[in-house]
Amino acid sequence: MKILIKIYAHASKYKLHITIAAITTLLVTGVNLITPRIMQNMVKVLQTETDTAVAQQRLVQIALILLAIFVVRAFLQFVSRYVGHYGAWHYISEMRVKVYSQLQRLSIGYYSDKQTGQLMSRVINDTANFEMLIAHAVPDMVSGIVLFVGVTIILFATNATLALFTLIPVPFILFTRPVFRKIRRSHSRAQEYIAELNAQLQDNFSGIKEIQIFNRQDAEEERIKSQSDKHANTLVKMLLYSAVMHPIIEFATSMGNVIVVGVGGYLVLNNMGMSLDEIVGFLLYISVFYAPVGQASRLIEDMQSGIASGERVFEILDTESDVEESPHACDAGTLRGEIEFRDVDFNYGSDESETVLKSISFRIPEKKMYAVIGATGVGKTTLAALLPRFYDVTSGEILIDGINIKDMTLTSLRRNISIVLQDVFLFNGSISDNIRYADPEVSDDEVINAAKTACIHDFIESLPLGYDTVVGERGMRLSGGQKQRVSIARSLLRNSPILILDEATSAVDTETEREIRAAVQRIAGSQSKTLIVIAHRLSTVKQADCIIVLKDGMITESGTHSELMEKGGVYKNLVEIQSIKD
Repeated sequence: MKILIKIYAHASKYKLHITIAAITTLLVTGVNLITPRIMQNMVKVLQTETDTAVAQQRLVQIALILLAIFVVRAFLQFVSRYVGHYGAWHYISEMRVKVYSQLQRLSIGYYSDKQTGQLMSRVINDTANFEMLIAHAVPDMVSGIVLFVGVTIILFATNATLALFTLIPVPFILFTRPVFRKIRRSHSRAQEYIAELNAQLQDNFSGIKEIQIFNRQDAEEERIKSQSDKHANTLVKMLLYSAVMHPIIEFATSMGNVIVVGVGGYLVLNNMGMSLDEIVGFLLYISVFYAPVGQASRLIEDMQSGIASGERVFEILDTESDVEESPHACDAGTLRGEIEFRDVDFNYGSDESETVLKSISFRIPEKKMYAVIGATGVGKTTLAALLPRFYDVTSGEILIDGINIKDMTLTSLRRNISIVLQDVFLFNGSISDNIRYADPEVSDDEVINAAKTACIHDFIESLPLGYDTVVGERGMRLSGGQKQRVSIARSLLRNSPILILDEATSAVDTETEREIRAAVQRIAGSQSKTLIVIAHRLSTVKQADCIIVLKDGMITESGTHSELMEKGGVYKNLVEIQSIKD
C-alpha cells in the first residue's frame, strides 16, 4: 500500500487525467448496473402485457433506451481508456526522467556494485509497469468494488434469501489469497532476472572483442541461456499459480449461476416471493456481480507486478547520495586554483583497515604544476577523485582558495575543475561534438585550438570527414591514444582554472607521449592553470614544480625532480627502474 501511495503521489501532475478516467470508469459501472434492470423490465412486459400493440411500443422504447445507454457507455469507455493511458504514459515518461536524474545525482560510490543493464532495466522496464496500475489495475479495482457493492444492494433488495445463497462461493475465492503473494514474489524475481539478463547482454556487447579473441562465444551463449531460462522458468511458475487460481475463481463464480437457477427456480415454482422477470434479472445481475470477482485475480496480478516494479524504482529514488550538498553551500564563482589538503584520510567502506589514503597534507599554489606518482594501487586516482567530490573524505578537509569544498555547490566546484580520466569515455557522436561536450556554444576555432594543444588536430584533419567523423560507441573507432588526446582537448576547451591529468599518457605510444608531454609543458609554462598530473610514466612529471610520492596511501616524500633524486628515496628508485636519465 505504501508503494501505491508513493506512485500516485508522484503522479499528482496528472491527477486531472486520473480523476477524469476514474469518474468515467465509475459512470460505465453505473451504466452496467442499469442495463440488467432494463432487460428485466423487457421480460416483465413480455410476461404481463396482454395488448400486443402496447407491448411492441414498450419494447421499442426499451430498445431505444438500451441503444442510447450503449452509445453513452462506448463514449465513456473511450474517454476512460484514452485519458487514462494519456496520463499513465506521460507519467511513466516523467518517472523515467526522475529516476535518471536521481541516478545522475548519486555519488560515484553508488555505482561501484551496480551493473549498467540492471539500472537500465529499472529506468525502462520497471517504470513501464506503472501503466498497469495507473490505467488499468487500480481504476478497474475501484470500479469493481463499486460494482460489487452496488449489485449486492440490488440483489438483497430483490430477494434477500436468494442473495444470501449467491454469496456462498465468495469465501472459496478468498482461499486463493496465498497464491496472490506467491505471484508477487515470482514477479519480483522475474524482474530481477530480466535486469540481470540486461546487465549480462550489455557487458557482452561491450566486450565482444574479448569474447571473440578468447573464443568464449559458446560459454557466453550458455550464460545468456542460463539467465534467460531463469527468467522464463520464473514466469512459467507465476503462470502456474495463475493457471490454478483462475479456474478456481471461475468455477466458484459459475456456482453462483447454478445456485440462482436451482434456488431461484424453486422459489418461483412455489410462489415464494419471486416472479419470472425477477429471476431473469437476478441471473443478469449475478453475471455482473461475479464479473469483478473473476477479474480480481487478473487485477491483483497486475497490481503485484506494478508494486514489485515500484519497489525497485523507489529503491533508487529513496537512496541518499554519499555526497550531499550542504544547505548553506554557495556558488564558488571563478576560483584562482590554490589547493590544500589538510590531514585527509579516506576509505571506501566503513572498515578503517581498508583506508586508502592516510594523513594526506599538502598545498598547491595557484597556477603551478604538481605531480602525484607512486606504484599501482597506492591511491593516486582516488586522491584526484576527492577534489571534485566524486567521493567525500573520511576525515580532514580539502580547500580551494581557502574555502572548504563542502561549502561550495557541486555545480560551481566542478565548473572549476577539468579532468582527463585514465579510462577515457567518448560519446557516440562526432569528434567535434565530443571536444565541445562541456560547452556546446564554443566556436570552431576554439575547438581547433584545443585540438592543436592536445596534439590531435593533424590526425583529425587527415580523416575524410575531419571533425565531423563519428567515433562510434565509447570511441571504438579511435585508438587508445587518439581517444586520450580527444579527451585532453575536451578538458582544455572548458578552460577551468584547475586541470587534472590522470594517467593521460598511459595509452599512447612514445611519439604521442612526447607530444602530450610538450602540451603539458606548454600548459604549465603558460601558468594559466593549476595543473595536477597523475602519472606512472615519470618522464611526464620531471618538469613539475613539485612531485608528491605516494606509498601505502601516505606521502613518503615530495620535492622537485632534482631534490628527490638527491634524496635517493622511493622516487629515485622508480626513476632508475624506468631508466630515466637527467
